[in-house]
This record gives sequence, structure tokens and C-alpha cells, in this order.
Amino acid sequence: MSSNYKFQDQERPYFVTFTVIRWIDVFTRRAYKDIIVDSLKYCVENKGLQLYAWVIMSNHVHLIIGTNNKPMQDILRDVKRHTSKTITKAISENIQESRREWMLWFFEREGKGNPNNEQYQFWQQGSHPIELWSNEIMDQKLEYLHNNPLTAGWVDEPEHYLYSSAKDYFYTKKCGLLDLVFL
Repeated sequence: MSSNYKFQDQERPYFVTFTVIRWIDVFTRRAYKDIIVDSLKYCVENKGLQLYAWVIMSNHVHLIIGTNNKPMQDILRDVKRHTSKTITKAISENIQESRREWMLWFFEREGKGNPNNEQYQFWQQGSHPIELWSNEIMDQKLEYLHNNPLTAGWVDEPEHYLYSSAKDYFYTKKCGLLDLVFL
């Protein structure tokens, strides 16, 4: 793996992305997005995750993160492991989920031969961390992350999207779903 896709300096913030296998649009339901929010909240409160910015799209999550405790790769591994199990369980138990069998079939198919012997694989491998080594790069990634829902055509203004930190940055105060450390 290239050194471009590893956490090199735990003192710097990183832009990371994790994507549902085959880009399946899982996060069209609020309940599944709330699992991500709860997991991030837990890691902020209990694992030393510093969350600078975030957005949950229909099939991927972008974060700008740092740490004041555990290595970032360990925190992300735990987030992905927990959310993978919790979301697939929520899908399997949701009798109103019209795509339940179809999604679980794909997750199971991708999980075959999984080195961790997990029944399902929910997330694609890796998170492609990009070190934010300058203010210019930080601003570019922050703008990209917050404009994702606007680009997707979901909102007219980035701060109108609930599952993002754009509202916190727009109003420059805590008003979103997660506690942030501002860049």
C-alpha cells in the first residue's frame, strides 16, 4: 500500500472516506445514518476521536478527523467494524426495508473469504486517509465535504443538510448532531 494512504502523523488532521461495498445506497434511511452518528459520538466521548467535519451521503461517509488518544487507524477500524455489524443487523430486522434481501445478499457475497471470518462485508476496504498539511488543503477538503449534499441536489444550501457539520460551521456554534473541534 502506498504511504499516501496511511496515517503518518497522528498530530495532523486527516480527510477520510469510507464507502459501502458496490456503492450501495444504504443511507437513504434515517435509522442507518443514526447508527453512524451514534458511533462517531461514542468515539468522540470515549476513544479520543477529534471530529472536525463530517457528512453522511447515500453510500459513503466523509470525515475530517484527528486524535488525542488512540491511533486514528484503530478508531476508524472500530467505527467500521461496529457500524458494519449494527447496520447489517438493523437491515436484517427491518421488515419494512424493501431492499433487505437484495442488500444482505450483496453483503454476504462480498463477505465470503473475508479474512476476519465475518458473515457480511458492509464497507469497502480502506479509508484512503489524506493528511491535511496546510490551511489551503484543509479549506479545500472542508468545502468539498460540506458541498457534497448540495452537489447531489439534496439541498439548496450545505447548512440545510442534517447529516453534516456544515450547519455548525455556517452558524459558528454547536447546533448540529455531533460535537466538533473547529478547524
